[in-house]
Formats: sequence, C-alpha cells, structure tokens
Amino acid sequence: MSPGADNAVRAVVLLSGGLDSSTALAWARAQGFECYALSVSYGQRHQSELDAAARIAHTFGAREHRVMRVDLAGIGGSALTDWSIALPDKPAAGIPVSYVPARNTMLLALALGWAEVLGARELVIGVNSVDFSGYPDCRAEFIRAFETLAALATKAGVEGARFKVHAPLIEMSKPEIIRAGVALGIDYALTVSCYQADAAGRACGRCDSCRLRREGFELAGIADPTRYA
Repeated sequence: MSPGADNAVRAVVLLSGGLDSSTALAWARAQGFECYALSVSYGQRHQSELDAAARIAHTFGAREHRVMRVDLAGIGGSALTDWSIALPDKPAAGIPVSYVPARNTMLLALALGWAEVLGARELVIGVNSVDFSGYPDCRAEFIRAFETLAALATKAGVEGARFKVHAPLIEMSKPEIIRAGVALGIDYALTVSCYQADAAGRACGRCDSCRLRREGFELAGIADPTRYA
C-alpha cells in the first residue's frame, strides 16, 4: 500500500454513479482511503450515470475523478450497449440480456492500471452477489481470481506488491446497502441506477435495476428519492 500526500492510503474506486458504486465510494472514504474515482463510458445507454458519478465524486471529496472511454458497444451482446436488444420489463430465468460481456473484468483492469501508476494497491468495486441480476462477474470467486491476476499481470505484482480488491457490498442485501449508505451520508437522489435513464437522469421505473432499487427502498423503510420519467 502506498501513502498519498497526507499519508493516507490511496484507493481507486470504480464509480458508475449508481446506488451501489456510490455507496462503495462512501465506504472507502469512511475507511480513510484517499479516493481516486474512476468512471467508464463504455457505450452504455445510461450516459446520465456519468453525470451522477461526477456529483458523487465531488460530494465525497475524491482526490480525482477520471472518466475513461472503452467501446464495449463494438462488442455488442448486451441490451445495455445494443439498442436493438430490448430490455425486459420483468425478471427472467438465467443471466439477463443486460449482462455486458466481461464488463467488470475490463473495468477492474482499467482500475488496476491506474492504481499501478498512482502507486495504489487498493481497488474498490460495488459489486453485489445477493440482490443482483445473475451476473457472473459480481461473485466473490471473481473478485479473488482478479486479485490473483493482478499479482501476475503487473510490474508491481511481480516485484512483490499485492493488490487488494475490496467489494464491501458483496454479501449485503439492497435494503442493507441503502441503510448503510444513508448512515454514511449519501443523498441517493444524486445517483442514477436505471438501465435506460433519460438525459436528465430520470428513471424508467420498469427495468431490472429500477425494480431492485425501488424494492430496496421499500424494504429499508426509506423514502425512494428516485426521479421517475
């Protein structure tokens, strides 16, 4: 682990602007990490999330907020990057069409590269394996495997450094995440989770992400601040 300017431990935090990643950033700040927030514009439908990410990064005092661009729409295969694939309004069996092939692998790889340049050894990601949509890259096995990869695939790793991937929300339910975030001071009205939010960040209220978010607030007993179209 490498100290920042004030002897704080640096961490690269993946920040989409949604509920979970914003909670992960608030968690990282509460741990005392000097946070470098990384958002990725990968060709997703919900570009308004990036505006939300900027708001959250500013609110929680990220040392830097960087937006990188990767054309995952060029790969296709997901309703989030291919407008010809319809997003379902109801849950379906199996891995849903909103799954973006290898997304978290690529996002963590970008975070790992930036961390190596910064001298950081801590990565933070808001994946969740409880109230999630069946994505294979939201599991603890994936997180541990990526730590192994980081040790093998980087100059820092072969020189003895060890990267830690923190997934503080991975075993929490959505209501638990929301309660934790509120306790950390998050204004969830600043966040955007919808898979197809409009340019103003208003949610559709129908997609899987909207459903999980709405149910989370209901079960947490907290008023839902989401702006719906």
